[in-house]
Amino acid sequence: MEMETGREKEDNNNICEAETNSSVDWRGRPSNSIKHGGMKAAAFVLGLQGLEIMGIAAVGNNLITYVINEMHFSLSESANIVTNFIGTVFILSLLGGYLSDSYLASFWTLLIFAFVELSGFILLSVQAHLPQLKPPKCNNMLNTHDNGDQLCAEAKGFKALIFFVALYLVALGSGCVKPNMISHGADQFNHQKQSKQLSRYFNAAYFAFSMDQLIALTLLVWVQTHSGMDVGFGVSAAAMALGLITLVAGTFFYRNKPPQGSIFTPIAQVLVAAFLNRKHISPSDTRMLHDNIGILLHTNRFRFSDKACIKVQDGNNTKEISRWRLCTVTQVEQVKILISVIPIFACTIIFNTILAQLQTFSVQQGSTMNTKLIKNFHIPPASLQSIPYILLIFIVPLYDTFFVPFARKFTGHDSGITPLQRIGLGLFIATFSMVSAALMENKRRISAVNENKTISIFWITPQFLIFGISEMFTAVGLIEFFYKQSLKGMQSFLTAITYCSYSFGFYLSSLLVSLVNKTTSNSSHGGWLSDNNLNKDRLDLFYRLLAVLSFLNFLNYLFWATWYSKNQTSSATIQQDFNSKVVGDDSIA
Repeated sequence: MEMETGREKEDNNNICEAETNSSVDWRGRPSNSIKHGGMKAAAFVLGLQGLEIMGIAAVGNNLITYVINEMHFSLSESANIVTNFIGTVFILSLLGGYLSDSYLASFWTLLIFAFVELSGFILLSVQAHLPQLKPPKCNNMLNTHDNGDQLCAEAKGFKALIFFVALYLVALGSGCVKPNMISHGADQFNHQKQSKQLSRYFNAAYFAFSMDQLIALTLLVWVQTHSGMDVGFGVSAAAMALGLITLVAGTFFYRNKPPQGSIFTPIAQVLVAAFLNRKHISPSDTRMLHDNIGILLHTNRFRFSDKACIKVQDGNNTKEISRWRLCTVTQVEQVKILISVIPIFACTIIFNTILAQLQTFSVQQGSTMNTKLIKNFHIPPASLQSIPYILLIFIVPLYDTFFVPFARKFTGHDSGITPLQRIGLGLFIATFSMVSAALMENKRRISAVNENKTISIFWITPQFLIFGISEMFTAVGLIEFFYKQSLKGMQSFLTAITYCSYSFGFYLSSLLVSLVNKTTSNSSHGGWLSDNNLNKDRLDLFYRLLAVLSFLNFLNYLFWATWYSKNQTSSATIQQDFNSKVVGDDSIA
């Protein structure tokens, strides 16, 4: 689907050569490669990452249980609250990436918004502990409407305000922290001289992510289930506080990259300059473009944007031309890169819509099943989400140790398969997660309604296992794909873009639930997901719909991945022809 082109290699080499020792220590002085950076410094960032992930995962993955049982919202409302919350976390990562790259730098962004996240955890814990901040207790599963009254009053007014303020403080803090944990850890390495250590850091970060998710979904969810949500939220707050201490403890060891000013200004300048020069004709010889000898080489895609580089002769050569009328080729090429990766990014949204189901409806599936593991031990339904991470802990090392070297013999690619191929394989596998979910929900519903039997919770483990495998390919492939884009000074923001796929996926899940309920409802009965009782709902049909959408999304991805690869190959060919011409002209001269 994709091969690393000569143009890509040359761009990456140019960026590495252009990367100077601009990093500074905590006092703003030039950093020392012996005292600052390296895995020693990155270990402190990994500590924050692990503790933050534990805290937010324990809250997000069991939040639907709290919203239904304590706040008394309906099933569909609760699912939307959870998906909107998680979607907001990921979309706010754009804000964190922008503030870091433009104004604050990654360390200060981490420090400020980690405190914001901690305050949200504390407020959630306080509300969960104090009865006066919650609706009166009742059995939400018996919330019938035979007499026209609602037995369980949902949270409203001040109680709802406290809940949503706390929840979205957590969302704001976590969203701005997430992209900077990855970028700040990577900043501790010289991307050219320490490429192996950098690769080892990313592997350690992903392995730590899986381990911390597993701890959150087992131990912390067990604490929430058996000791109460107030204690569970308190543990999340304690984990976040410890993470902050870990971050601060590494202050003297960090290499910090200073912010570069607004990252959007150069992009806006290209768009404005291209529009102002829209009536001019781009020169056939690209050497005529302004500052063509830069970090990035000129490509032949999106030719309209090249108009931003046209030198307009106005008879006054001594007058300095505004950057809003004349841009460099490197500026224009960065805009081209951003435009070209948008379709790839968009194709992963449905993938994360499937993930949303595993954190909402699949948890509710588990709560209606037999959760008994042994005589006196029951599995918390929210812990089902730990299944993919149990699998990943074993599969990721096997993938790196055996699959990558084996695939490299056939593909010649350092990673075994390219990031685009890895994303595509994950998207294809994800379809079968929803197929499995639909089949198992149909079996569960028939057993409960027709046979009055409660089947074991292990019947729904395949959908989690299958998605775990697909996530290993798609999630990691997406981060690798964006990380390899030749955009200097936008590392945090590019990482944030990958998180936005999660955000849009969860928002789309909320939209789909509302549309499905509205479309499938009539005067005699509600929609597929309108009841709080899964035995009356048709969750199996909703899963079938998602399976179809997932497969169609995979076909759409194949089209755009092929387009991207052909575009890269074509650009490389044009650049090679141009270089040959330059060499020929120089030799003649």
